[in-house]
Amino acid sequence: MKRSVFACVMGDMDLIRPIGIVGIPCAVVARQGAAPRYSRFARARVDWLDAWDEPEALVDVLVRFGEAQAERPVLFYEEDRELLLVSRYRDRLAGAFRFVVPDATLVEDLVDKDRFRALATRVGLPTPGARLLRADDDAEEALDLRFPVIVKPLTRRTDRWEPIAGSRKAIEVDSASALRALRRQLAAAQVDVLAQELIPGPESAIESYHVYADVHGEIVGEFTGRKIRTYPACYGHSTALETTDAADVAALGRALVARLGLRGVAKFDFKRSPDGELHLLEVNPRFNLWHHLGAVAGVNLPALVYGDLVGDPRSTTAVARPGVNWCKPWRDLSAARQHGVPLRRWLPWMMRCEAKRLVAWDDPLPLVLGGLFHLLPPSAVRESARLGKLPGARVGDVPYPESSRSPA
Repeated sequence: MKRSVFACVMGDMDLIRPIGIVGIPCAVVARQGAAPRYSRFARARVDWLDAWDEPEALVDVLVRFGEAQAERPVLFYEEDRELLLVSRYRDRLAGAFRFVVPDATLVEDLVDKDRFRALATRVGLPTPGARLLRADDDAEEALDLRFPVIVKPLTRRTDRWEPIAGSRKAIEVDSASALRALRRQLAAAQVDVLAQELIPGPESAIESYHVYADVHGEIVGEFTGRKIRTYPACYGHSTALETTDAADVAALGRALVARLGLRGVAKFDFKRSPDGELHLLEVNPRFNLWHHLGAVAGVNLPALVYGDLVGDPRSTTAVARPGVNWCKPWRDLSAARQHGVPLRRWLPWMMRCEAKRLVAWDDPLPLVLGGLFHLLPPSAVRESARLGKLPGARVGDVPYPESSRSPA
């Protein structure tokens, strides 16, 4: 593998680690104090701006870094906003970076919940019934849905959604009258939502297909997985995951990749109903935290993308080991309590987890200094980083250390 080319990573440690552990030098794009800046895999640190309403300024930051390198870096992105930035400015970024991203229209169709609903109808995706509910529309619009339904925000404006839903990603509504009451709250907060028919079953019934399809549509790598726990227990964020060997999930995932004409990386989320049928909930065409777990299980999708983009020969296709676990320890402890798992059972399980958010004996500083940044003055954190002899650029500096320096 050609390891002199930077991987420029807009993401957290669950994306940086699978790239770094195979010896790829990482340029970490992150705000001051963000945990990835302190990783031993960070060979450069690019100061990021909280200026998402000024996307051209963000693109300027990236392009300046990319153009300063001897070879175009490979660009990785983890969240929807980074995906949309790369997709919408793909022509300009392509001059400074190599990257994979699906067709621009398909990206918009998959990210926007209402456009995804229309896409599902148009191409026949196995999704539950759903309706868009605008903040200024009448709630009666949703009465043709079968209750109960779940209500999800169309955007990630947490300042408007969280006062209503807390840390839940969705709200379950069991009747038309309850929906009307909720709509009054949503209208006051100016939150547009999607109401979707509920597929019964716990969060552990949510299974996923993870894939990298090259420019020709060939599937280069894939694996399947399922949620173990979320926090909160219902409609919360993932705190424990495991890889699986679900043949029907993989088969349906491959079929949908072909149906959508998808190129690049994606995660297909399904919910398995009590009768065993798989219902498609969403498609995320970007890198994500699952790639840490997949790499530990034997299928490193970010490394496969990197290899293709720098021209490395492909190795034999690997198969992911089922039953490999990932967890976010400090949050999964609370999730386990909500699920009735006693500490005496949870603690040994957590210790055996092959992949953990931020926790790694061979790379401890993201956890230690990333946490300290929120407790100590920035000057103290910078001094701690200096004493820790972090490789690459000094914390707080942006420049670009010698890419020839071999990774640890």
